[in-house]
Amino acid sequence: MPFEFASALPSFLSPLAGLVDQGGPVVMLLLLLSIVAVALIVAKILQFALLGANRFSGGRKALRLWLDGRPQEAQIAAASSKSVLSDISLKLIKGAGQAEADRDLLKEDVERICVQRINGLRAYLRPLDMIAQTAPLIGLLGTVLGMIEAFQAMQGAGAAVDPSVLAGGIWVALLTTAVGLAVAIPVSAIVGWFDSRIESVQSEMEALVTAFFTGAVAERGAARVVPLEVSEPRHAS
Repeated sequence: MPFEFASALPSFLSPLAGLVDQGGPVVMLLLLLSIVAVALIVAKILQFALLGANRFSGGRKALRLWLDGRPQEAQIAAASSKSVLSDISLKLIKGAGQAEADRDLLKEDVERICVQRINGLRAYLRPLDMIAQTAPLIGLLGTVLGMIEAFQAMQGAGAAVDPSVLAGGIWVALLTTAVGLAVAIPVSAIVGWFDSRIESVQSEMEALVTAFFTGAVAERGAARVVPLEVSEPRHAS
C-alpha cells in the first residue's frame, strides 16, 4: 500500500513525505533513527556544556596554585570554575587538606572518581554508534527487497518488459541505501568528535592527578609535592 503523507504534513516537509512515499517503510525507519540520533546528539552537547567538559583552564590554574604552595587560593580557583577538571582538582585539594589523609588511598579514590566521570561522558555514545553502524545495513536491506520486487515485476511482464519501468524500480530500491548512508555518515563523524573530546578530558585528568602527586618535578624542578604523610610524634628519651 503506498504511503501518502504529503497531504498530512506542512508544505515545507513535502519533500520528506515524498521521500517516504517512494522509499516505503525502510525509509521511514531510517528517518526515525535519524530523529533519535539528533535527540541523542543534542543531549550529549548539553551534557558537555553543563559539565564543562571542554574547559580546562580552571583545573590547570588550581593545580599551579597548589604546586606554588598556595592551597587556599587553589581551592578557591577550583571551586569557582564549573568543569569536570576543576571538580577533580577540588576533590584532590580537599582530600589532601585532611590530616588523616593517606596518599595512596586518596590517589586511588580520585582515580575511581575520574573513571566515573569518563563513563558518564560516554553515556549515549553506544546508541549513536549503533545507529551509525546499522543505518547502512537497513538501507541495503531496503535495496535488496526493492530489487527483488523489481525483478519479480519483470518476470511477470514476460516479453513485454518496459525498460523504463524496470529502471524506475531499481532507482527507488537504491534510494534506501542512499538514505541509510546519509544517516550513518554524519552520525559516525559526530561520534568520532565526541570520542576525541572524551579522550582529551581523560588525558587532562590523568595529567592533573599525576602532577598533583609528583609535584610536576619534570617541568618545575623543585616543586611542591603533596605532604600527605603525617609524621609520627617523637617520644622524649
